[in-house]
Amino acid sequence: QVQLVESGGGLGQDGGSLSLACAASATGLVTEGMGWYRQAPGKERESVASISKRGRTLYPDAVKRRFTISRDNAKNTVYLQMNSLKPEDTAIYYCYAGSIRGTHWGQGTQVTVSS
Repeated sequence: QVQLVESGGGLGQDGGSLSLACAASATGLVTEGMGWYRQAPGKERESVASISKRGRTLYPDAVKRRFTISRDNAKNTVYLQMNSLKPEDTAIYYCYAGSIRGTHWGQGTQVTVSS
């Protein structure tokens, strides 16, 4: 069974920074694409950042140039560095990892940005 364990997040300030990490674990797991989604109260889940196994990244305009995604393939871990935070970044952040076994999701971690 694949498990994704998230860490980081919490309370940040407008203009500040926070970081998230997500480690995927399972015997013999080889992850492909990894990334982050978020869901704010009353809104649909939206993609925040994605990264391929070779390191190609994609960001929506809302976070471009503020968020940076990276990964450590040896550790099956994906990271999200969030800078220049805004109150509208407040949401539950979910990581995911794709593999031949399917797409796996973390439990979610709360990020709250105060103004």
